[in-house]
Amino acid sequence: MAIIVNMPRLSDTMEEGVVAKWLKKVGDKVEEGDILAEIETDKATMEFESFNEGTLLHIGVQEGETSPVDVLLAIIGDEGEDISGILNGVTPEEPSKEVSPEETVSETTTTSIPDGVNVIAMPRLSDTMEEGTVASWLKNVGDNVEEGDILAEIETDKATMEFESFYEGVLLYVGIAEGESAKVDSLLSIIGPKGTDVSSIVAAHKEGNLTSNDSKIDPKATTVEATETLENTHETSTTTNTGGRIFASPLAKKIAKDKGINLSEVKGTGENGRIVKRDVENYTPSSIPSETPTTVSKPEPSSAPLATYTPAGEESFEDVTNSQMRKVIAKRLGESKFTAPHYYLTIELDMDNAIASRKTINSLPETKVSFNDMVVKACAMALKKHTKVNTSWNGDTTRYNNHIHVGVAVAVDDGLLVPVLKFTDQMSLTQIGGNVRDLAGKARNKKIAPNEMEGSTFTISNLGMFGIQEFTSIINQPNSAILSVGAIEQKPVVKDGQIVVGNTMKVTLACDHRTVDGATGAQFLQTVRAYIENPVTMLA
Repeated sequence: MAIIVNMPRLSDTMEEGVVAKWLKKVGDKVEEGDILAEIETDKATMEFESFNEGTLLHIGVQEGETSPVDVLLAIIGDEGEDISGILNGVTPEEPSKEVSPEETVSETTTTSIPDGVNVIAMPRLSDTMEEGTVASWLKNVGDNVEEGDILAEIETDKATMEFESFYEGVLLYVGIAEGESAKVDSLLSIIGPKGTDVSSIVAAHKEGNLTSNDSKIDPKATTVEATETLENTHETSTTTNTGGRIFASPLAKKIAKDKGINLSEVKGTGENGRIVKRDVENYTPSSIPSETPTTVSKPEPSSAPLATYTPAGEESFEDVTNSQMRKVIAKRLGESKFTAPHYYLTIELDMDNAIASRKTINSLPETKVSFNDMVVKACAMALKKHTKVNTSWNGDTTRYNNHIHVGVAVAVDDGLLVPVLKFTDQMSLTQIGGNVRDLAGKARNKKIAPNEMEGSTFTISNLGMFGIQEFTSIINQPNSAILSVGAIEQKPVVKDGQIVVGNTMKVTLACDHRTVDGATGAQFLQTVRAYIENPVTMLA
């Protein structure tokens, strides 16, 4: 008798899981205790073992796919057992009711798909992706498609990614036009033999008359097998002189960026004029005459009466579609701001010793430490002493995190990403500096993995490099606090009763009052002050 295996709840906060890898294939024998799959939860990637024996008859969630808890994961039963009833919604415990021949006919009138035709759905290209936007189609209806060809560029909430075909044939149908957004698993395209009529397939898909068994929806389309573009959103939206989009391979883009080459000046020799590696390597810049700057002479003052100003011109505006990343940021920050009762604490730090210590540290060979690295280290050490700040509000409970994962906010063209330094308190200053630079670079190039942005227990946002002296941040939930770091300012200060020139920096702590009281937040800042103003204590 067939046994349904659902997506398990592997942690107390788990609501959905990602199948990282299947260790058994359909048709394989399964023994009790065998590892079926590796499942990624909100906490870790865990091995999921079978509690039943038999043959693996069906896989309901493909590798890389995300599924809510208690949704069909797999079916185990006897070899050759008919499981069509289960796939159609009838559980093994439910007796199949007898139906008349007429009823049988009506229930089984589904659209059959011709051999060689493959229906491709909007893929899930990240664990948080709910919908995607087709930035551009690289193939048109009627074009031949080879396995591995790039079909389209799809914008997710994390990055713009190239989506390749896993089939060969002719592009028969495009279900989502350029610039349009659609939910994951929506009909994206159909590939098959030239001349195949797919109108019935499109209609059946829209009506939901195609089962997962019959539809032949590309299972690979829901896995993260696309190559992330190495450019940020601004760069991938670069246009040519004719107003068209620049198509280039990720490697070509990286080489061009490293060499400072403007891709709009490079002629592509790849498929459909696509710029490839050899085009960038063989590119020779042409001499472009520089524009002569126009000198504007200052008008002589006139004694003539001023003419009456009459407004002239035409009002204009442009509506730019919000990216998936911007939508997600807006949603989460809105939820944080209006659900968590924020309050703010600001102190001013004496940075003279920090400046001197940094200069000494950076004088060592192959060593580079920033002031932000010092702040990260100080906060990590302070969190060990003030555990109430290293918490999260869960409604009926407050979670006290025994580990310290500090998130560092990084600005990208589309918004803000927060790479996470796992076990920050165990890192040295130089290790913090190296990891921050590495993760920040990945974030700006949209190469950062989802697991590198998950699990923070505290967040730091620094706008000091932009000259901002003081600001407040919105808490990055489920964190209980976030520290805003301003610029180092040189100004007169009083030391030992004397007015001298000093270097100061303001930091502001935003706290969730549900978990962090005012006195707790103040004590945390006092500890951070002690570490920053005496950096040698962080090395003890």
